[in-house]
Formats: sequence, C-alpha cells, structure tokens
Amino acid sequence: MKIKEVIVLEGRDDTVRIKLAVDADTIETNGSALNQRTLDQIKHAKEKRGVIVFTDPDYPGERLRRLIDANIPGCKHAFLPKEKTKAKGKRKGLGIEHADIEDIQQALEDVHAVRQEMKSSIDWRPYLLQYGLIGGPKAKDRRMKLGNELKIGYANAKQLEKRLSMFAIDEKQFEAVMKEIIQNENDKGWNNS
Repeated sequence: MKIKEVIVLEGRDDTVRIKLAVDADTIETNGSALNQRTLDQIKHAKEKRGVIVFTDPDYPGERLRRLIDANIPGCKHAFLPKEKTKAKGKRKGLGIEHADIEDIQQALEDVHAVRQEMKSSIDWRPYLLQYGLIGGPKAKDRRMKLGNELKIGYANAKQLEKRLSMFAIDEKQFEAVMKEIIQNENDKGWNNS
C-alpha cells in the first residue's frame, strides 16, 4: 500500500513500524518536542503532498495533534484506539510502534480530512446528553466506543463535540452508531442509563 501524503509520527520506532505496513514518507516530531523547524517541515509537506497526522492515542499524542491543527489547518488524521496500540507480552507501553500491521493499514485507509470551516450547524450537546456521553456511569465507555466506530479516536466530552464537527460527522451517522452501541449494551444485559 503506497501513501501519497507524508505521515507525521511521534518518533523513530513509529516510523519503523509504519514502513513495515505501508510505503510512505514520514516526519517525526520527536515526541512532544514540537519545534518551529518541524512545524515548517510539516507545513511544506502539506503544501506539496498533503499530510496525515498519526499520533499515539494518549495525552501527548492528542496534544501534538491539536498543536499541528492549530498551526497547519487542513491536515488529514488517522486514529488507532488504545487497545490496538498496547505493547504485547511482557513489554509495557502504548503507541503506534506496538500496533499490528493490519491495524495500521486499516487506520490509514480510514483517514479523516478536517473540515476547513469548523463551525457546524449541529448543536452536539443535546445528542451527547441524550445518548449518555456526558456525565453518566457509561459516558467514558460510550465515547470510547463511538470514537472507535467513527474512526475519530477517543475524546472527552468537550473534545468529542469538536471532533464531530471537525470531521463532518452528521446526525444520521452519529445516531446509527450510538443506537448500535446501546443495542450491544442491551444485548449484554446492561441497563440503558
């Protein structure tokens, strides 16, 4: 699988893993140490070929994603959930470098483009409340499942509102996924709160 865009990753181990999965060029941010030189490289790559941001599903990875978006609007994004990036066996850690090749390939096929205009006509707050994504005992679990199904990654409630708008998710798609999540909970005998 050949990737036209340049993939932005956190480190060298991520690059090694990505190159096992796909034929692609990468830019490494060296962890959370994002400096102006690296931002300039990413901006140049976006202008010439496009960029896919593919950071770890943890706080530093999400911080990098936000910093890149703030400085270089219009990048594409690939996501993997935490459970697919955990180190296997006796090793500990979380990151793209631990992901299975097939999961990396799937994430890169499911890339999301960020809408240039983030103002959405959808007020997501009532939907988040209706489907128990804010403040309830299952809110975090449901947000995690929703992020995985929509391929937009896990987010807290505030960030979820932004991502739903940013990745142009519509009400129909959102509700279909949420109904499926709730149906799966009901099938397992969980109550609907």
